[in-house]
Amino acid sequence: MHALVFVLCLVLAGIAHSGQSDAYWPQFHGPNRDNISAEKGLPKQWPRGGPALLWTAQGLGHGYSSISIADGMIYTASSLGGHTVVIALNLEGEVLWQVKNGAAWTGPYPGSRGTPTIDGRRLYHQSPLGNLICLDAKTGDTIWQFNIIEKVRSRVPRWALAESLLVDGNHLISCPGGPQAHMVALNKENGSLIWKSPSTGELAGYASPILLEHAGLRMITTLTAKSFIGINADTGDLLWRVRHESPYDENIMTPIFHDGCVFISTPLAGSVKWKVNVHNGKVSLEELWRTRELDNHHGGVILVNGNLYGSSTARNKNLFVCLDWKSGRRRYRGKCVGKASLTYADGMLYALSIDGNVGLVQPTSTGHRLVSHFRIPHGGKGKSWAHPVVCGGRLYIRHGAFLYAYDLRQRQGSVSPEGM
Repeated sequence: MHALVFVLCLVLAGIAHSGQSDAYWPQFHGPNRDNISAEKGLPKQWPRGGPALLWTAQGLGHGYSSISIADGMIYTASSLGGHTVVIALNLEGEVLWQVKNGAAWTGPYPGSRGTPTIDGRRLYHQSPLGNLICLDAKTGDTIWQFNIIEKVRSRVPRWALAESLLVDGNHLISCPGGPQAHMVALNKENGSLIWKSPSTGELAGYASPILLEHAGLRMITTLTAKSFIGINADTGDLLWRVRHESPYDENIMTPIFHDGCVFISTPLAGSVKWKVNVHNGKVSLEELWRTRELDNHHGGVILVNGNLYGSSTARNKNLFVCLDWKSGRRRYRGKCVGKASLTYADGMLYALSIDGNVGLVQPTSTGHRLVSHFRIPHGGKGKSWAHPVVCGGRLYIRHGAFLYAYDLRQRQGSVSPEGM
């Protein structure tokens, strides 16, 4: 009987490990850069005090980078010992290797920003100071590296470079800004230049670019320090530039593309949605609506079921706001866990406040319900700005030198009450 139980435990452990090995979140905001997880069967409420904490990785250094997951490994970046470092861990939270990627950012809000991008066997990361590195994702061996700021003779913006690199086929996309080009496409195999877009005369913003295809045209769009631009993904030609300014050039949100339209939201400047019109390879943007009801800072906005969800900054300070995607009309606003970053999985929003409060939020078109909540452990340095990740039945939260892995599939204890 004991032997049978032992074998059964081994089988179940093997199944669990296999499921984790299949976990896939290879870049900032996931496979599609929409911050929507494909996870299913997750609980709609948590035990009192939150889901079970599986493990805590410590000593990771300081930074605001989120995590990526691929082929049974977890990746993040930090400032450690005066250097920016890329870090690989296994699914048990044990550090496998650390590789230096240039000097650490020691200016305002010191620490790392961008999240590593995994493409097959390779990892790509850009440091806050522009050091761009390609590593073997399994071993950490350096394949190539150089400083993109130096290469295009640009300058590091006020809060340092924050984008997470985008892979498009054989191209690696980086947006260093400056007088020579705003965006460049590099050969991902060796780092050689394929094309560079015209300069907008601006420094880089803090957003990560997205790839979109509409009416037969492939485009890459992002925010610069003072505008919203679109670039031909195959040639590097500038397709559009729309002036969009926020205080201190805090254009941070990753744009959203859906149904032939693009959307952005930034502090004070608010939210804007445009229709993308393509004719004979030329593009024009038609503004559909504009509102200051939602002015997202750096927590991101998520589009699900025809609604936009995010934390507002100025007009509705730190309130949770829902806009109708079609009209831009505010559906509702209300308190949640405070100013927060978001991710979405299986019908629920996962909110992480800048002060370490975590909420499981049920969104609807008429309101939202904070179903469960808990606080992450104390000890992490700075605000909890890294965006949460739901992948492989786990909730991952990075805060400073700590990475927490919570088990979303384990059911135990009583559920937490509504409200904070």
